Amino acid sequence: MQTTAVPEKGLLKYRPNILSTIGKTPLVDLSRFSKKRGFSVFGKLECFNPGGSIKDRTALNMLSQALESGEIKPGDTIIESSSGNMALGLAQACKFYHIKLIVVIDPKLNVHTEKLLKAYGVKLIKITHPKLHGGYLESRLQKVEELLAQNPSFHCLNQYENAANPITHYQTMNEIVHQLDQNVDYMFISTGTCGTLMGCAQYVYDNHLPTKIIAVDAIGSVIFGQKESLRLITGHGSGKPSNFLNLDLVDDAIYISDEESVQGCWNLLENEAILGGGSSGAVISAIEKYASVIADGSNCVGILCDRGERYLDTVYNKTWVKEHFADFKFPKRQNKETTNNSRKGQARKRATTLTVNSI
Repeated sequence: MQTTAVPEKGLLKYRPNILSTIGKTPLVDLSRFSKKRGFSVFGKLECFNPGGSIKDRTALNMLSQALESGEIKPGDTIIESSSGNMALGLAQACKFYHIKLIVVIDPKLNVHTEKLLKAYGVKLIKITHPKLHGGYLESRLQKVEELLAQNPSFHCLNQYENAANPITHYQTMNEIVHQLDQNVDYMFISTGTCGTLMGCAQYVYDNHLPTKIIAVDAIGSVIFGQKESLRLITGHGSGKPSNFLNLDLVDDAIYISDEESVQGCWNLLENEAILGGGSSGAVISAIEKYASVIADGSNCVGILCDRGERYLDTVYNKTWVKEHFADFKFPKRQNKETTNNSRKGQARKRATTLTVNSI
C-alpha cells in the first residue's frame, strides 16, 4: 500500500550542525506535582541540550563571542576550571571549532563525566587538595592562573567573571516567558556562578514582569553569606562569592541540604519519570518547601539544569545514599492504574467465586 508523506508543521528538516541544537529546550508540565497543590509546576528541561546541561548554552555563547572578537581562533588552547557540566559544554564546542581544551578538575568529578571528556580529547589536570577557604573551586582557579602565567598563549573564558555567562540566560528566560504566554509567577533557579540566576532576573527586570525570582542555594555555599561547609552534590552552590549576583533583582533565597537535593531527584524520577541531576533535585525540593507561600493558580517554573546519568554512582546509587543519609526514605509511588486493575481483578475473582458457589 502506497502512503503519502504529510509535512510536519513547525518541524525543521535538519539543523546545520550539532551546536545549532543548543537551546530552545522543552518546558514540561510536572502535572503530578501540580495535582498535590493549587498551583502549576513546570520544568525547563536543559538535559535536552546536546551536551546534556544548561552549560552548553553558556559555553557556546562565551566561545562564540571570543571567536567573533578574534580573541580566540581555531588551533588555540583554552584552559578552564569546571566541576563537570561547563567542561562538557566546552568540550563539544571546542571540538567543533578545532580548539584545544584543558580542564582543571577535582576529585568530585564523576567517572562518567571524566570518560566523556577524554572521549572529546580534553586534557584533564586534577588538583587533589582543597583550599581552606573556597575549597576545591579556589584550588582549581589558582591552578588555572598558574598555567596561564606559564603559557601566555593559552586563553581562559572564565565562566566565573565572563559577562557572556549571564547574558546567555537572557535568552533562556525569553524562551520560558514565551512558552507560558508571559504567565510566569515564580522562577526557581539553582545557584553556582549565578549566571543563570542573574540572566533570568535581568530579563524579568528589563521587561517589567511580575515574576518572582527565587534562588535555590546549597547549605554550605557562601553565595548568600552562609558559613562554608562540606557539600556532596556537585554543580550546586559555591565556595566562592559570585561576581554576578545582584541582590536587588532576587526576591528570595532557599537553602537546600544535600539530602533534600537527593530526595528531590528521587521524587522527580518516581513522579515524573525524569532522571535529573543534583541541582534539579534541589529545585524540586525548594518548590515543595516554598509551597505554603505560593498563591493558588500560580505558574511556577524550575530550571532542571542537567541529566541524571552523571549521578548514577551517587544520587541514584541506593548504597551511596544510605551510606551518607542513614535515615533517607526512598519514595514509593503507588501506580494508580495498576491498583485499579488489581481491584477490578479482585472484584472479578469475588464475582466468579459467588457465581460458582451459587450454582
